[in-house]
Amino acid sequence: MKPLANDTFLRALRREPTPYTPIWLMRQAGRYLPEYKATRSRAGSFMALCTSPEMASEVTLQPLERFPLDAAILFSDILTIPDAMGLGLRFTDGEGPRFERPLRSEADIAKLSAPDPGGELRYVTDAVRTIRRALDGRVPLIGFSGSPWTLACYMVEGGGSSDFRQVKTMLYRRPDLLERILAVNAEAVAAYLNAQIEAGAQAIMIFDSWGGVLADGAFQRFSLAYTRRVLEALHTQREPKVPTIVFTKGGGPWLEQIADTGCDAVGIDWTVDPGQARARIGARCAIQGNLDPMALMAEPEQVSIEARRVLDRFGVPSEGTGHVFNLGHGISQFTPPENVTALVETVHSYSREQRSRA
Repeated sequence: MKPLANDTFLRALRREPTPYTPIWLMRQAGRYLPEYKATRSRAGSFMALCTSPEMASEVTLQPLERFPLDAAILFSDILTIPDAMGLGLRFTDGEGPRFERPLRSEADIAKLSAPDPGGELRYVTDAVRTIRRALDGRVPLIGFSGSPWTLACYMVEGGGSSDFRQVKTMLYRRPDLLERILAVNAEAVAAYLNAQIEAGAQAIMIFDSWGGVLADGAFQRFSLAYTRRVLEALHTQREPKVPTIVFTKGGGPWLEQIADTGCDAVGIDWTVDPGQARARIGARCAIQGNLDPMALMAEPEQVSIEARRVLDRFGVPSEGTGHVFNLGHGISQFTPPENVTALVETVHSYSREQRSRA
């Protein structure tokens, strides 16, 4: 493999000096791009797209052809693990992901086991290898998974939820059953991410999308503890080191505790002030975030203003701190691509200006 032509993203995660603030976007390969829609139509279904290494590679690279982003992220879905566990994943237009066999009975939970990443999930590691070859050293590739708690939410609810009634009922009535699911999920996530690392992922992100719906105390027990278990099992201490990012949507109250898991960066959503996050976390790890995705619905000039506001609030990274610019959650499918152009150009140019003035 070629050496990286642009390693700014990895240097920021290592809290090394960078000439500008690197940027990538959660869900950057997706429905806001017409070329993605064309590839998705050619694939015939979302899962057909995910399970084709060649098509997954194609859509992973599409945003890089449009925008000078500083990292690529594997095109896949966080629900590949429970699908490989036999829960029967399907995607319905207008309804989102659903599982045909959600985990509701003690017997089903007792039978649950971690899938083999080299078997049912081989298409994901094949995609990682295909994407690394296609990138040809252009920018780093991020691998990812959902957190054990976030996966459990979908596995018990059977899909998305507005109140998480099923999984929270299990949490309070039968915490032993939920902890059985979480233990299997942690084993599965660690094996899955290690397989991505072996295949060539150069950074790893754990999406704890639903950690913020938990009460204080429950978050530490049912989400954070199992995220830490995954991190401790990852094969990241190699040369070069594979940095890890943990993003808990709604995780503002627990930034210090998330930073103490041993991750290399904490992702923050738009409810957190970047400067305060930097002050709270200090030199423990880098910070990723945190523009409100809806800011990209404004005119390009306003997008630039909002981007500069985030950069000003964080301030110029110093030795011991690092900043990766991102959204506070995934990019909306309704985002005008020209606004992404304005965002990326502003982050690169304005962060260079900040450093020149420092």
